[in-house]
Amino acid sequence: MFNISAIPAFSDNYIWCLSDQASGAALIVDPGQAQPVQEYLEQNQLTLDTILITHHHPDHTGGVAALIKTFPNARVTGPADSPFKGTTNQINPGDEVIWRDLTFQVIGVPGHTLDHLAYFCDTPVNDRPILFCGDTLFVCGCGRLFEGKPEQMRQSLASLRSLPDQTAVYCAHEYTLANIRFARSWLPDNTDLSDFEQNCMARRNRGEATVPSTIGVEKALNPFMKWDDPAVIDAASRYAVSAGLPHDSDTAIFAAIRHGKDHF
Repeated sequence: MFNISAIPAFSDNYIWCLSDQASGAALIVDPGQAQPVQEYLEQNQLTLDTILITHHHPDHTGGVAALIKTFPNARVTGPADSPFKGTTNQINPGDEVIWRDLTFQVIGVPGHTLDHLAYFCDTPVNDRPILFCGDTLFVCGCGRLFEGKPEQMRQSLASLRSLPDQTAVYCAHEYTLANIRFARSWLPDNTDLSDFEQNCMARRNRGEATVPSTIGVEKALNPFMKWDDPAVIDAASRYAVSAGLPHDSDTAIFAAIRHGKDHF
């Protein structure tokens, strides 16, 4: 039996632990800090044997070296063409990563960074297919474009949008409420967004994570996944005109949404 748990790190990061309850083995995704991971593994009597890296930013890789000192046989899997040089198993888009009885499809999702990868497994864990997407797709948001261009990020999100609706989206940050506030500022009449905001606020008030979401929820509510939706096109076009930006293509609409969030 497999299980996925969130390990909070820094102020708003989630490091994901995928564990095999039968063997006590653990796979860790994007360990930006070592100490919370080590404490979690010890408390749950788990042995780290694999680390998955989505991209090179320090809040996703900063704990790798210390973890490898404790678990020297652990495999570090991550993008081959990357500024992060701590991987022992370099992979590229289109490859597969096999862990226990699970097979992950490696998806190239450049935009936030150029080396960014996502990992999709269609074998249900906690009753759903799973996606580890780092900082590409957030609940009701997407990552800032630190290295890539809007067209790259739109294509990356289009790849994720094509996954099954029930796929659980395990992103790396608790940015949900801020993302929803932006989405509602553009789509104030969307009652589904309003209801979702109330639900997420209640979860945060109880000390619960709003992650994971699902691909279906993101397709319905996330403006960054809806560059071809009439209501989003209208809001983005009005913003683009006021900001002096183009709005004559899917990519231009997406770029306007990203610009709007960056300046919100």
